Amino acid sequence: MNKTQARFVRLWSRCGGIDAEAVYDRLVQHYAEPGRHYHSLPHVRRCLCDLDWARIAIPDPDAVELALWCHDVVYVPGAPDNEQRSADWVRRWAQGRIAATERVADMILATVHTAVPNDPDARFTADIDLADLGIDRACFIRDEASLRAERPDLDNAAYDRHVRAFLSALLAREYVYHTETFRARCEARARSNLCWRLARPAVD
Repeated sequence: MNKTQARFVRLWSRCGGIDAEAVYDRLVQHYAEPGRHYHSLPHVRRCLCDLDWARIAIPDPDAVELALWCHDVVYVPGAPDNEQRSADWVRRWAQGRIAATERVADMILATVHTAVPNDPDARFTADIDLADLGIDRACFIRDEASLRAERPDLDNAAYDRHVRAFLSALLAREYVYHTETFRARCEARARSNLCWRLARPAVD
């Protein structure tokens, strides 16, 4: 058992779940689906690194971690219900044994990034999901290429409009991040990256 699998198995079992190794195997199968370039297991690992960095500030780190493991387990390019289906996936595999299941499902839904979550743990979940926006420019560009590769259903102009709408909505908020922890760490660089991306000429 590798370290990543062992970490998930401990978490799932600690939260009350059963068949942890089988759940992990199914999780990995989803994240390894063809066509995934960004919404993959490496993204989850990066989220876990940010979780570990912020752990002392998070009220319920186990619930947040479970949400982060599962928030992209269902990913169909362009589908409007990926987060809802990921939340349903957790409900199904929890089999009624994980007390925090509904809170975890709500945290997954927070990664739609359309509203300010009421729950502090959901705010951390959303912020960690977006922490990659606040990385250095070279990594930001690399992630952008990975995200583009996941949308072969869109031509360049349509994809550019899609990205601009999402990033503009983030910039229009008072803060990109919902927690003081991630505002201090990521806000300035994230805004710089987003402004840089939006300043590029639109694709016709």
